[in-house]
Amino acid sequence: MTPSEIQSIKQRFGIIGNAPTLNYAIQVAVQVAPTDMTVLITGESGSGKESFSKIIHALSPRKHGQFIAINCGAIPEGTIDSELFGHEKGSFTGAQEARKGYFEVTNGGTIFLDEIGEMPLGTQARLLRVLENGEFIRVGSSKVQKTDVRVVAATNVNLLDAVREGRFREDLYYRLNTVPIIVPPLRERGDDIYLLFRKFATDFADRYRVKPVSLTPDAVQDLQRFRFPGNIRQLKNVAEQMSVLETDREVDARRLRQYLPADQSSRLPMLLHAAGAATDGAGNTYSERDLLYKVLFDMRRDMTDLKKLVLDMAAGQRPQEAQEMLRQNSHLFTNLAPAPYDAGPRPLRQPSPDGAPTEYILAPNNVDDATDYEEEAHRVEDIPHETEEETLSLEAKEKEMIMKALKKHHNKRKYAAHDLGISERTLYRKLKQYDLEQA
Repeated sequence: MTPSEIQSIKQRFGIIGNAPTLNYAIQVAVQVAPTDMTVLITGESGSGKESFSKIIHALSPRKHGQFIAINCGAIPEGTIDSELFGHEKGSFTGAQEARKGYFEVTNGGTIFLDEIGEMPLGTQARLLRVLENGEFIRVGSSKVQKTDVRVVAATNVNLLDAVREGRFREDLYYRLNTVPIIVPPLRERGDDIYLLFRKFATDFADRYRVKPVSLTPDAVQDLQRFRFPGNIRQLKNVAEQMSVLETDREVDARRLRQYLPADQSSRLPMLLHAAGAATDGAGNTYSERDLLYKVLFDMRRDMTDLKKLVLDMAAGQRPQEAQEMLRQNSHLFTNLAPAPYDAGPRPLRQPSPDGAPTEYILAPNNVDDATDYEEEAHRVEDIPHETEEETLSLEAKEKEMIMKALKKHHNKRKYAAHDLGISERTLYRKLKQYDLEQA
């Protein structure tokens, strides 16, 4: 496609920006639109994935058919089959009449399945049959029906990770991923950030009948350095807040920072992928929660080993091993100033001169007094023994957190799910997984 053709598509669908990755995604959407191929759109939440589904539908032979966008994560697990494939009268409690599903209603059109990674496994099997044979069965019926629907799916999670974890069917993944379209996050689009801000500021100025806000050069630099984890949706919110609240219509960097969370302003390189996973040096993939658990457990184990070493030295046990370990780790025991004995054990932080992560150790007080060492050895509980018995299983920790949340909210799953930061349907699935449904 020529640059003028891509620009024409942008104007038609209200897409702002000139980033090469954005232009390539538009080009792929335009090229695949005339076909009936299934498309999988991947990108972070708020990056504008639905716009690409509209491009594909509007430029396809199905443009006169119906287009329906479905958020799979917003439909409860117990009703999603009925919503997508319909149901017969009396097929379940409350089914007082037969109802057509979305796949039947959009026959000859396009259906956009957003957050496809949240779809239950049973529904995934039904969807696979639609994609393979164009067939579906209503809930409570045995009659096979035909439909001619083009499916465009989108997700903000890594579906390959979901396949490995058993949360997504591998055959459905490869059937959906016939043509992949990757929508770039806003932080990777450079000057597009300021272009979008100006567009939003102008729109809100027209809506609220005020003068558009503008940014000073230093504010523009700060805006483009911001990571925008919420992508275009977050930028739009910032522009609207400034349009309403700012009395001086030219905003400098100092006032702009009041609208940007301080802990998200860095654009330093990160190991996070688009799907929210990270990799270690060996190529193993972890979620952010897994990494947090791993760091905490490693830190506790190191502190426990060092504490046991100090107490063993105080009791006169393993002198040769202790001296050798002290020699190898002497950098951890430098600059340990004695403190009053009644202050109790204290964590000491020793910064590493070469920029490595800070080392933490737990040292008893009065390090020069052998008698205090012996008393301290009797006072401190046997933490290594406790650590050996404690399980480090992430599943066990997750199960424990779920039980605590349910107990805190008196088994009200809605509030427990909100407290855990997951959807109610995800909590329901976890309860089944850990056999906690009667908890």
